[in-house]
Amino acid sequence: MSLGPREWWRPDDGPESHRRPEPAAGAAPEASDSALSFWLLMVFTLILLLAPQTFVPALMPLRLALLTSTAAIAAHLIHRWTRGQPLIVFTPELRIVAGLIGWAILTVPLSYWPGGSIGFLLNSYFKTIAIFWLVSATVSTVTRLRQVAWALSLMAVPLAASGVREYLSGEFVQGRINGFDAPLTANPNDLALMLNLILPLMVALFTIQSRALVRAGLLAVIFLDAIAVILTFSRGGFLTLATTIVLYTRAWSKRSWGWTFAVLTVLLLGMFLLPSSYLDRLATITEIDADSTGSAQKRWSDLIAGVNFVLQHPIVGAGVGMNVLALHEETGTSWNPVHNVFLEYALELGVPGLVLFLLLYVTCVRSSTSIERRAAGEPARRELFALAEGIRISLIGFGVAALFHPVGYNFVFYYFGGLAIALRSIALVEEGVHGPPASLRPSENPIGPVSLAAR
Repeated sequence: MSLGPREWWRPDDGPESHRRPEPAAGAAPEASDSALSFWLLMVFTLILLLAPQTFVPALMPLRLALLTSTAAIAAHLIHRWTRGQPLIVFTPELRIVAGLIGWAILTVPLSYWPGGSIGFLLNSYFKTIAIFWLVSATVSTVTRLRQVAWALSLMAVPLAASGVREYLSGEFVQGRINGFDAPLTANPNDLALMLNLILPLMVALFTIQSRALVRAGLLAVIFLDAIAVILTFSRGGFLTLATTIVLYTRAWSKRSWGWTFAVLTVLLLGMFLLPSSYLDRLATITEIDADSTGSAQKRWSDLIAGVNFVLQHPIVGAGVGMNVLALHEETGTSWNPVHNVFLEYALELGVPGLVLFLLLYVTCVRSSTSIERRAAGEPARRELFALAEGIRISLIGFGVAALFHPVGYNFVFYYFGGLAIALRSIALVEEGVHGPPASLRPSENPIGPVSLAAR
């Protein structure tokens, strides 16, 4: 259904099957729903990204991340239990995750190291899934979604500034900056990944802001973020950043060619400022043998070895968390993780595990795309539209970055995937419907661009 410039709350005059349902009584979002849990989640996010315990060693024994995440989960469950609400609402994404966990547990006895797989599930993956669920459950209003976008954008500032400072001061390791001293950004590739995924949320905030001073500040932060990604010299980071630029340029060009001209002008001018060594490194994306560090050749050989292992073990794999052992068996020398999320799942959980993860990824992208399309052209939902667009582009960016990173089970994807689920829940509550409307059905193209012309 194409939504025109009419007021969004007025019903269509078309067939009944295309008519927007009237909001149900009492369907307004519950702003007080799990408020304590939400803010504890924000504190956990800050600890996860900025690791204050690293800079204040006295905080290390407190295990702040575990403390805040456990308190957030407990607060949310108690809140729902005292109100007689179901403790967990199983969305399609959570059902897929349940299947993925079930398959991982089922294959533990056949793992190359069963004890290691159990430890990986308990100490890593279950924690990631808990935050995935918590994000989807507590980000229950557009206001909270905007607050998450602001929180991540502000947290990205010290991450980006640290990268720029290291580059300018010459603090290099093997010719590259160190990264930020936190679990998710401890090396330059991971720093580039995190900055790339947050960047679309910065752009979303920029598009919905009306105050010139705030827009100027956001624009400065966007440029700082992009510059820091470049200075990491991450090849995957460059491709992810390029994907974000292309997706936004394509969408904005439908609104005004002025945006396209401005972006292209900035890119052309920026090309002259890039270090020659950066362009040489990008050339190794296609000319693998030209990489003097041997990194590209090693990644390629590990990729081939990983594919060969999957062909030999298509059903079960090496067991969850055991891709390093799988690569070592195949090569006889490598003790490195495979730098490809999709191959990581295939190596460890076989083709069934890969299919389940792909289904989860596509479903999350579809959720954000559906809400973006449904909110397009409705001035009253402009904020929801911009945030949905940003989350969609972040998830697509992850799909590109996933080809170069061993981050299949950590918080990076699952945090943004949780935001995609939250988007759909917010939209359904806003519209007062209790089942998926026509624009949320699976028949939609999951990653098609959304025109801004109707905004």
